[in-house]
Amino acid sequence: MLAGLTLGIGSRSRETAVDNMVLRSCWKSRHKNLRRTAARSVHPAGLAALLLLCSCATQLVCDAAAVGEAKYMVQKNADFDVTYNDTVTHDDQTIYAFNHTISRNKTVGVRVTVDVLQESVESPILFVVRQKQAVMSFQVPLNLRGLYQRQYPYKHVGRTLCQPPTRAASETQYFFVDVSTLSSRGTNYQLRVSRVESFTLQTDKKFTFSASPSQPQYFKYVFPDGVDTVIVKVNSDMNFPCSVMSIQDIQCPVYDLDNNVAFIGMYQTMTQKGAITVQRKDFPSNSFYVVVVVKTEDEACGGPLRLYPLRPDELINAGNRSKVLDVLVSRTINTETYVIGMLFCLGIFLSFYLLTLLVACVENKRMNRRRDLLQIPADVSPAETGKTPASPYEYGSFADTGSMLGSEPVTDSITSTDNNYGYMERSLDSIARSRQESLSSVEEEEYDTLDDINSDKNIVRTKKYLCVADLSRKDKRVLSKKYQIYFWNIATIAVFYALPVIQLVITYQTDVNVTGNQDICYYNFLCAHPLGALSSFNNILSNLGYVMLGLLFLLIVLKREIVHKRALDRNDINALECGIPKHFGLYYAMGTALMMEGLLSACYHVCPNYTNFQFDTSFMYMIAGLCMLKLYQKRHPDINASAYTAYACLAAVIFFSVLGVLFGRGNTVFWIVFSVIHILATLLLSTQLYYMGRWRLDSGILRRIVHVMYTDCIRQCSGPMYIDRMVLLVMGNIVNWSLAAYGLIERPNDFASYLLAIAICNLLLYFAFYIIMKLRSGERIQCLPLVCILFTAVVWGFALYFFFQGLSTWQKTPAESREHNRDCILLSFFDDHDIWHFLSSIAMFGSFLVLLTMDDDLDGVQRDKIYVF
Repeated sequence: MLAGLTLGIGSRSRETAVDNMVLRSCWKSRHKNLRRTAARSVHPAGLAALLLLCSCATQLVCDAAAVGEAKYMVQKNADFDVTYNDTVTHDDQTIYAFNHTISRNKTVGVRVTVDVLQESVESPILFVVRQKQAVMSFQVPLNLRGLYQRQYPYKHVGRTLCQPPTRAASETQYFFVDVSTLSSRGTNYQLRVSRVESFTLQTDKKFTFSASPSQPQYFKYVFPDGVDTVIVKVNSDMNFPCSVMSIQDIQCPVYDLDNNVAFIGMYQTMTQKGAITVQRKDFPSNSFYVVVVVKTEDEACGGPLRLYPLRPDELINAGNRSKVLDVLVSRTINTETYVIGMLFCLGIFLSFYLLTLLVACVENKRMNRRRDLLQIPADVSPAETGKTPASPYEYGSFADTGSMLGSEPVTDSITSTDNNYGYMERSLDSIARSRQESLSSVEEEEYDTLDDINSDKNIVRTKKYLCVADLSRKDKRVLSKKYQIYFWNIATIAVFYALPVIQLVITYQTDVNVTGNQDICYYNFLCAHPLGALSSFNNILSNLGYVMLGLLFLLIVLKREIVHKRALDRNDINALECGIPKHFGLYYAMGTALMMEGLLSACYHVCPNYTNFQFDTSFMYMIAGLCMLKLYQKRHPDINASAYTAYACLAAVIFFSVLGVLFGRGNTVFWIVFSVIHILATLLLSTQLYYMGRWRLDSGILRRIVHVMYTDCIRQCSGPMYIDRMVLLVMGNIVNWSLAAYGLIERPNDFASYLLAIAICNLLLYFAFYIIMKLRSGERIQCLPLVCILFTAVVWGFALYFFFQGLSTWQKTPAESREHNRDCILLSFFDDHDIWHFLSSIAMFGSFLVLLTMDDDLDGVQRDKIYVF
């Protein structure tokens, strides 16, 4: 107390000396003004009066300033864990002096806690903490700002002091807490400085603490020897208040307030879960701070936003915003786990290459054995072999036994086709000669130029019962070139689409790495393994299956095309006039689309968010569309859509996907417009399929619709001519109208997935119809496609299970998305979504094989005996 009093007297003496200096400066200023005035003055009497007036005024101002600046400064030696109750005014300033011993091997935190005891204060109290290498200041009440300049005052403030590193084994350091205010009235406060024994976090040991906007917390973590990567998890049982976790380097000051926590380091908002993977290479000191800050408002975490205050400067009572949290720092995977994960991923898909090679060898051996058994000398009669020649019409329900397709006389249609359109049995020589003549000169512009096609196209395509021969009358080379355009167009689209996508996601990843903002990308932070500049390498690696299996499918198609061309070159009857016409352009487009889906899905997972989700779905739309086109092409090779029309329609779908992502969330007008377009497109496509393209969209279409309705429904009430087609289209319209109604009523936020669901539902419906009609027509499914169908169905079931786990969602805020995060479940490297990538790529590959092989049973059946549906 005596030391404090002595210091006060000394301070008073110094202040008196300062006052004298102020007076001397005032006199000097007055004499200078006097000389300048005398130089310009003319009247000595006026000069004397002016001099007297100025000297009096200057003396009064200087004296008042000297008296107003007088303050008492008191310094106190203070102790830890002691609460000091004191009062401060603008006339005095209190300094609390602390000292403590720090060790190089052990870091003990120091925390300053301040309370203002009065309900209202004239001016805030300023606290300045002066350390050896840092200075921290804050005021109480602490006013923190929210959105729209809302102000929230906090009278209870707690801050942790930054601990500068020491090189000595043990060192005593001093720091001072200065307390001052501009308030003329005395303000009561409480000050307490305490040690934080659990300031340093231990590996795999959970620590529980509480925090609030005015009482942030941070802790230190030091990397153990041999550990290069750790994951910091912060959890809470409370959704709100919203909080922020940050990883910062060991340096002063520590940014631990809501308005500055985003200045340095890595940070992310959180409600119940937060996790950041930290690598030793990013922190030269081999240690870092874990900072946890509670935000003043919950809007960033998807919570409600307070009403705007009536007056702009009105202070808002924030209420109790304390939050109990726990922090856990644990080791993550090592380099060996990275290698195992990569080898596992590569090994799975290389095994499909080996399996394909094995199946190809077995199939080739089986075909050679069958060819040897079927080789019969030309001079051996059927009676000698004990076999009767098979009729070309004896296949399935088209045999001469008179079997029926439901209630429809299919054999009659075949007979009538033969009688009316000149389809009769021809010798191999005539077939070969006609083929060679037809291939003499072919140009791409020769589509639909044959006279018989132009003359009876309407008659052929509107028959009640059609055969594949009726719809495969165009020149084969012309059609082959036509369908090759699918492949070249999608290859061009892929290049122009992928390059800007790659550039954009690289920019996203760079932004995350530079700013440290973990809210930009929606990862599964509990299973996001970084590699180099990539934040979640495992989610990118798992897309390898799409690329590898897409390439394998292209190789399989190439092998089939080579075999087919060799058969054509040797005038094989089966290749010329039997089976489904072989066109491989769409298959190449499907394989390319699968590879691009893998590449763009990997790009999306570089930084997944709502702005680039279309990268992950664009080629899914293309795959669904190409599969439907391939199914339709199998039985309708002459009337399938051109590549330009197909890709234009798919471009429109992607365009609507972008519009839905940007404007579809809760927008009623958008959903009404989209639903109307969806229904109209369904009706137009249904009409196109039902009449095999033999209708016109012009000004007289309404008159023709009324005429058909009157003739078929009112006048004679006849049923539809094409029953099977009508059943398919009615089912398709029911499904699409239901999906349109669901979208209009529910208005789902994830419009891209909703649009993809429409495409997949239509594809599955058409595929089921194709399989059912194939079996109804007496055709059979061979062993290989049957195995592929069963295997693919099982894999799709498991894949969808993992897809719907939902480890993250950009439909919510980043903090809410982290509530869905889960730990790795496979090899400590892959999560549920990675398994979805594995299984879905395998399932898509299996689906492509089904499309490729499902009609292999028809390779020996003439096309005028294959039913069109």
